[in-house]
Amino acid sequence: MIALLVIAAAELMVVLDATIVNIALPSIQSGLKMSAGDLAWVVNAYAVTFGGLMLLGGRAGDLFGRRRVFRFGIVVFVLASVLGGLAPNSGLLVCARVLQGVGAAVAAPTALALIATNFPEGKERNRAMGTYAAMAGVGSTVGLILGGVLTEYLDWRWVLLVNIPIGITVLAGTTVLGEADRSHGKLDVSGAAAGTAGLLCLIYAVTRGGQQGWADWLTLTCFAVAAVLLTLFIVRQARIEHPMLPLRIFKDRNRAGTYATLFLVGLGMFATFYFLTLYMQHVLEYGAVRTGLAYLPFSAGIGMMAAIGSRLVVKLPPRLVAAPGLVVAAAGMLWLSRLTPHSSYPGALMPAMFVTAAGLGSSFVPLTLGAVRGVAERDSGSASGMLNTAQQIGGALGLATLATLSTSFADNRLPRADEAYFSGLSRHDGALVAQAQEAMTYGYTRAFIVGALVFAVAALIMAVVVNAGRQEASTGPES
Repeated sequence: MIALLVIAAAELMVVLDATIVNIALPSIQSGLKMSAGDLAWVVNAYAVTFGGLMLLGGRAGDLFGRRRVFRFGIVVFVLASVLGGLAPNSGLLVCARVLQGVGAAVAAPTALALIATNFPEGKERNRAMGTYAAMAGVGSTVGLILGGVLTEYLDWRWVLLVNIPIGITVLAGTTVLGEADRSHGKLDVSGAAAGTAGLLCLIYAVTRGGQQGWADWLTLTCFAVAAVLLTLFIVRQARIEHPMLPLRIFKDRNRAGTYATLFLVGLGMFATFYFLTLYMQHVLEYGAVRTGLAYLPFSAGIGMMAAIGSRLVVKLPPRLVAAPGLVVAAAGMLWLSRLTPHSSYPGALMPAMFVTAAGLGSSFVPLTLGAVRGVAERDSGSASGMLNTAQQIGGALGLATLATLSTSFADNRLPRADEAYFSGLSRHDGALVAQAQEAMTYGYTRAFIVGALVFAVAALIMAVVVNAGRQEASTGPES
């Protein structure tokens, strides 16, 4: 029982950090004087390193001992949280978020692997897996509310510092965890470094291009470096004996189509949370607590439809469950694109959020099953890890792109709209604040339109590429 609590608490901490920081974004922006483009890095720095290094983290646990590596990941995560909570400027905060991503990439996959180590196969392991999975939903909801409370009544820094007591408690409890036999092989550190660095360069190039122009020499250089590094990563994975990401897992059209869909779903979801948070706090002028509570229908929609989707996927092929769900999510995003600075929560924002969430929720179970359907036992860890990696990388790249797009549209209405907003607040200039709010809303809603198109493309991929039948989707890994 204690072992399960330790593992579940670690997963809660990692998931919590993804949503708790979102609520604090407007306070972080004003506190550290960050531009709209730079603010996206508070989310992306964590997402890229988390997603880019997750496969490496899981492999490290197999080679060096899951409990030992798990402890290392928690220590890095906690120390990074302290660094971020005390950061005096945006640069140090982003560095801390990178380190948090490293810690999460090590802790999350080893925590999941420790369930297999510490719980015998059957009812006991199934119960432990259910508790672990539930932490994702609980962490998201708790993060929204706790992030609001800490930001509004204490300070935004506490959304990071709150990880200290949780992390120390988890570390103290690791003494009860059993250790597994170690595997043999090598850790592909250079491959992981090339892949993650390539993604960071790509996202930086997209962000800088929107701020400094696409012909800027540094922007073009970063695009070139990203292309070289990502090409080297793919070539290396194809040639080495023990690849971090075996390219053979993409040969199955159903699995490849599912990963592409997950990438696009992550792209749309990250942007949705990001822009809705800014809209509610900057435009509707909600406090942090009210913003967190306003997200509860979103969590309810995902939870309710995920339960329904888990029943439907037993009776229907995955494409007939996921594709319609993604069409509904696209419709919800189009609804969000009609928001104005004067939209009401019950009449516009809440139903649009619920529709978007319901569509996404119904797609999660068939996508999860599709990611591991029919994979060989030797590749099951890589296939499972790629599920989270696709979402994280898609989310980071999508957020960088849509944040750049949103800022560009807003600036067309009012140059440097975000700076004008804060200037109007400090000068008590109501007319300037209202003008800035209108411009920012226009930028956010253009991003929602692109998000709707992304979900529509994801639905099309799911409907056309993924052709697995009902029984196929339910099968587990091949032996």
